[in-house]
Amino acid sequence: MPSRPSHARRAENEGAAPAKRTAAPEGLFKAVSSSRVSQLIVDQIRTLLKEEHLQPGDRLPSERDLCTQFGVSRVTVREALRSLEASGLVEIRVGARGGAFVTAPSSRRVGEGLADLLSLSPVTSAEVTEARLVFELGIVPLIVERATDEDLDALRALCDEHAEAVKEGRYDMEMSADFHARVAACTHNAAIEMLVQSFHGPMLMSLREAQSIEPRMGQKGSKEHRAFVEALAARDAEAATEIMRTHLKRTASRVKGERSGA
Repeated sequence: MPSRPSHARRAENEGAAPAKRTAAPEGLFKAVSSSRVSQLIVDQIRTLLKEEHLQPGDRLPSERDLCTQFGVSRVTVREALRSLEASGLVEIRVGARGGAFVTAPSSRRVGEGLADLLSLSPVTSAEVTEARLVFELGIVPLIVERATDEDLDALRALCDEHAEAVKEGRYDMEMSADFHARVAACTHNAAIEMLVQSFHGPMLMSLREAQSIEPRMGQKGSKEHRAFVEALAARDAEAATEIMRTHLKRTASRVKGERSGA
């Protein structure tokens, strides 16, 4: 594996003060010209990140230096930095040790962007539940294989909390969505977690629609959550899959307008 450029290596001490980070070297950026200059600057910095010429923690040159290297105005540079900051790729710090610092985009930030796209699309509750059947059943074998004792304890704790909420009449679909997100985290796969986070809004929409058709749906659903966790603990992929299939198909039938018992 080729070694990273010396200026791109991160400091071994993760607690190092921002002032000790190395600044991006001169000549790294190229002048741009277009009616959408700021986007070309953003694209260029994204490419430098992908090629590891820039690393999380690196400080970008000052606005004045960026203006000189890109051959643009300060307004254009600021517009590009705001775009990078909104994408979670740059953090703007103020003060004597401030500046624009490269950051690593979190799965949550990326997931929020995907969620916005989904929420603005004409996605129906029926389509959401159909997608969940494909996705959530597909990851069950990974969960059975990778779920740790800590994962199982956390899921059981959620089930206890939700059972209490059902008794007190305060169980809601946000709790159900949280359970499914925690289940997906047991895959220990960042891409899967990102997809689940992006799907949170549409999932909640479909669950609430199902609940509006059958207000008592949480009572049986929370019991199925617990049965699913125990199947995971037994490392029984077949049983876990069947429990989840039944659980999801109930929601699917409700959003299609078919009432069923709770």
